[in-house]
Amino acid sequence: MVLEIHDLHQRYGDQEILAIPSFQIGHGIYWIQGENGAGKSTLFRTLAGMLPYQGTVLLNNHYDLRKDPVDYRLGLNLGEAEPLYPSFLTPADLIAFVAEAKRSPAGQAEKLINALGIQYLNNTFGSCSSGMVKKVSLAVAFLGKPSVIILDEPLITIDLEARAALFELIKTYYGAGVTFLLSSHQTFQQEGLEVTQTFALMNKTLVEFPVP
Repeated sequence: MVLEIHDLHQRYGDQEILAIPSFQIGHGIYWIQGENGAGKSTLFRTLAGMLPYQGTVLLNNHYDLRKDPVDYRLGLNLGEAEPLYPSFLTPADLIAFVAEAKRSPAGQAEKLINALGIQYLNNTFGSCSSGMVKKVSLAVAFLGKPSVIILDEPLITIDLEARAALFELIKTYYGAGVTFLLSSHQTFQQEGLEVTQTFALMNKTLVEFPVP
């Protein structure tokens, strides 16, 4: 299995947000659906190691998020729905930092910058539009050699050119063995992206749905 969850619980204070007894996926492209407020972003941030949790999360049958935090995080990347970066940073600063942290292969960052049309590397984030910030967040989600890339609402605020580039990146990385978890209120089929399986986050847990 590429990613496994066992007895995962996520709470905010006394309120339980997630209660997932078991979830296992192999290589594929998975569409995670759910109403606003269902907990999709909380699930993704938990899987990325950004939030405390109860339970077990394993990557590639080996790396436990708690016991092997560095190796786990090198193998799983997250692109957030509405990324927030310090206003004084530039895209160049962020991409360089993440590329080093993720042990990005030589030339990878430049290819992603060119593919997504990030032509404002030295602007501060405080001067960037939401669409400009989003493209940077998508670029850093592909850095390194991840086994899993999670993209939370990747299509919001980006233009048609960036959207087409994103789908080409997903297809290329998937062909190289990367598994994707995608959350979106928009469908992917018109872009030629074949979804392996659809899951819905309902009543705090993941429910398998037929492929649309």
